[in-house]
Amino acid sequence: MSQVRRAVCPGSYDPPTIGHLDVIRRTAGLFDEVYVAILVNPRKQGLFDVDERVEMLREITADLPGVVVESFSGLVVDYCRERGAQTLVKGLRGATDYDYELPMAHMNRHLTGVETLFLPGAPGQVYVSSSLVKEVARGGGDVSSFLPPAVHTRLMERLT
Repeated sequence: MSQVRRAVCPGSYDPPTIGHLDVIRRTAGLFDEVYVAILVNPRKQGLFDVDERVEMLREITADLPGVVVESFSGLVVDYCRERGAQTLVKGLRGATDYDYELPMAHMNRHLTGVETLFLPGAPGQVYVSSSLVKEVARGGGDVSSFLPPAVHTRLMERLT
């Protein structure tokens, strides 16, 4: 019998963008189970609290079999070990993301043997980040094409 292939897609997801959803969808196509893990960082104040982000991600991934959305604190490799996940999946928008993520991937592999899989961002989405979406929305710009509809609605309600 073959082993269940599990992956973790960690992030802050504040708010989840179509780029995040693209990476989660593609990961779900490669693995049997995908844990979307939202980091609880008490030093960072998000626009949405962790429970709201969990709720949004559960809503926008409801059609994806094998996807579980949870929050966690501590090291992502410990979270992977607790879930029996062999792989971390990270979306990359460009060289800056790669330069930031590569040392962490090496450290995670050294600490626990967990491998990191980098997925390139989809064309047309590589410049989209949660921070940029929030900034543009606060300035009155239309960010509807960068967010799943349910997330866009919540963002606009939060900012008005």
